[in-house]
This record gives sequence, C-alpha cells and structure tokens, in this order.
Amino acid sequence: MRVAFAGTPDFALPALAALLAQHQVVGVLTQPDRPRGRGQKLAASPVKVAALASRVPLAQPQTLTSPAARAQLEAWRAQVLVVVAYGLILPPEVLVLAPLGCINIHASLLPRWRGAAPIQRAILAGDTETGVTIMQMDSGLDTGPVLLQRRLAISASHTSGSLEPALSSLGAAALLEALEGLAAGTLTASPQPLEGVTYASRIGKAEARIDWSRDAVQIERQVRAFNPRPVAETALDGEPLRILAAEAEPAAIQSAKDEKSDDPGVIIAVHDDFMRVRCGRGYLRVTQVQRPGRRRVAVRDYSHSVALTGRQLG
Repeated sequence: MRVAFAGTPDFALPALAALLAQHQVVGVLTQPDRPRGRGQKLAASPVKVAALASRVPLAQPQTLTSPAARAQLEAWRAQVLVVVAYGLILPPEVLVLAPLGCINIHASLLPRWRGAAPIQRAILAGDTETGVTIMQMDSGLDTGPVLLQRRLAISASHTSGSLEPALSSLGAAALLEALEGLAAGTLTASPQPLEGVTYASRIGKAEARIDWSRDAVQIERQVRAFNPRPVAETALDGEPLRILAAEAEPAAIQSAKDEKSDDPGVIIAVHDDFMRVRCGRGYLRVTQVQRPGRRRVAVRDYSHSVALTGRQLG
C-alpha cells in the first residue's frame, strides 16, 4: 500500500519503522526544525532523522491550510495518510485527500482521554488500564470512528516514560493490523460511544509543583506521571528539588493517628533507600531526587551531603 506518514516525536518512530518494513512509504510529513537544548540550536525531529536515514521524501510545512502547503502531499498520491503525534491540525481538505482517509494512533482507549496528554492523565487519574486506538480521523478532537483498540495494564511501577514506549510499540502492531483489514475490506470503523468521554488537556508546568497537603497516593501518581517531563518538583530551603521516584507507603504500616496530618511536607526520617515524607494523608517514600544543575541521585546518596530529617519540603 502507498502510505504517507505524518509524525514528529519518538512516540511515532515504531509506527514509521513498521510501515517502512511492510508498506511503500511515499513521503513523510514532520514539523519544522525547532530550537532545543541549552544552546537553543535548531534540531531535527526524531521522525525527520528516521526519514532521512531511510531516504524517504520529506516535507516540513508550517501549516497545511494553504493549497501550496498541501501540494507535496498531493503529489505523493498516497492511498492512506497515517498520523502519529504529528502536532499540526489537519484541515478538512487533507482528511479526504487519500482514498482511505487519515488513520491515527491515539494512546488511550477512546473516548477516554481525548487530547494532548492521554498517558500522563491516565496515570494521574489512577487508571489501571489504558491502550491504543486506531481511529479514522475526522474534524473533531480525537472524535473519529474507531477501527480497532488494543489494551494494556498500567502497573504500579509505570511512569509516563515507561508507558509511552510500550504503547508506541502496541500502536505500531495495531496499525499494521488495521491497514491489512482496510486493504482487504474486512475492517469497518465504529462510532465512539457517547458515554465515558474525558479530555486529556496539555500538561502545564504549574501542575508539577507538589502540594504536600494532598494524599500520598495522589502525589505518587503525580511523580510517576511527570517522569521524565516536566518532573514533579518541590523545594527545600527555597531551592528547587525535583522528585523523580517515590511511592506511597502501604496503609498497613501507618497507624490510625497518622491518617491525617497537620504538618505535611516534613521529612520524618531517612532510611537506607528512601526518605519518609508526611503528606496530608499518609506518607510518601521518596527514592530519587535532583537538585538544580546536578545529576539525579538516589536519596541514599543525597542524604550523605544534606541533613534531611525534620526539615520541611514545599
């Protein structure tokens, strides 16, 4: 099948690799190079790097709203356009350009978590399951009919950083299955149910700030959801302190008087592998931190250079 591909970040790479192995990728769309890093030098997207390495025709339009911007896509004469975390809105003219339309991989079980940050929102909400949806795109925000879905359990150890590649690989396999069904005429799309719609709004930097008056379980989810970015953050004596790994203390260990705290954010004790922080309800065991301009370290190593017990976070 003649396939055009639109994607930008690492999440899109397994899908592109799968298409290159089994289909004729006639062209790749990715976002223009952006400034990155401390030097703010222009850098190519991961998808651009992969496309150039595979010698696939490449286009980087700023927008697809004008006829001139769509000219290259039209010239590729693709049977289908596959879209994975592209980052640009596709106008109606693009949605109908290929005979089989535009197929999208979305990292949730739609209609739950439509929008920009489905992986982080699922962890924050305490979901025990997520997955990928292969969807026929329409003009709405992740509202198109569903071709197929594949499920994945969210474990207590999953961060967004570990869940993302798992979903990316799952999505690549599901994409190939969907394209095979479309080509054979054996797969039809079903409208999304009206019940269970939730929206995964973009993550704001302010959300990374830890509020120690919250439940320890909620703070643990925050730490997991925001690793590797934007990373949950607190402060110690006015200096930012990033929290990269932590887990809520099992309720069975806590006494009845510990149920609700009047001084959340206090470091109660430092053990071999963690520091125990009092929360609004329960305790958080913090195991990995990072100070500004420093590398991430285990709390065991951090405690060797900084006195922690009895100090206040926040």
